[in-house]
Amino acid sequence: MEIEIFEISLLILAGCFAGFINTLAGSGSLITLPLLIFLGLSPHQANATNRVAIFFQNIVAVRNFEKQKLIDYKASYPLILSAVAGSIAGALFAVNINEYFLNIFIGCLLFSMFFVVLFKPDRWVKEQAGKVNQKSTIARIIIFFMIGVYGGFIQAGVGFFLLAGLVLGAGFDLIKGNAVKVLIVLSYTTISLIIFIWSGHIHYLYGIILAIGNASGAYIASRFAIKIGVKFIRYILLLCILMVAVKVSWDIIFTYSL
Repeated sequence: MEIEIFEISLLILAGCFAGFINTLAGSGSLITLPLLIFLGLSPHQANATNRVAIFFQNIVAVRNFEKQKLIDYKASYPLILSAVAGSIAGALFAVNINEYFLNIFIGCLLFSMFFVVLFKPDRWVKEQAGKVNQKSTIARIIIFFMIGVYGGFIQAGVGFFLLAGLVLGAGFDLIKGNAVKVLIVLSYTTISLIIFIWSGHIHYLYGIILAIGNASGAYIASRFAIKIGVKFIRYILLLCILMVAVKVSWDIIFTYSL
């Protein structure tokens, strides 16, 4: 299958930026998904193809975070298992979810999260640091299961929900929370990718090229996460949350109202 130079350039550049912000915050898929559709893929193909890039992006990020000893596996395993179970359900059955009400819920949640991060920075930067709670309550398991359902179905913006659960719920700081976040995403993406491969919707050439960009961005972000610092990551998080919330609100107002 032929592919133009400008398509390769767009995929790598978009992938690099998406991999960077995915590793530090989230919402990178809001860049790559529209690009894949712009290049001619159907929404189903774009959603499936994007998982190839997400998979390789998080392999690179997890490897770098492991080298820096930022991943707490003991505290992560119960959360990983919950998210993986949810992602299977999301990838298989979430097509039946009413997208209108799902978007309203997501939009409200993201706007709420934006103001929490904006007006209560200490909860994200200082207060929770070093207070990791390794006990996995039933509520936490359910929350990460539902996040997994969302991630298996849509992926875009899932980093916000994972960070909220890891920082505000489990007690990780933003840097270690990001490290565990990419581990969780890698775990459930591995399973959901198998489902998407089985569905036959993946455009492998686009997926591999996009993965090169995503992996490059993830390498930069994970390699320098400590130097970047939690306060700068918080600003990235704020920007990305606002971007996703506006995008979701736009879809609700101008797409579903037509």
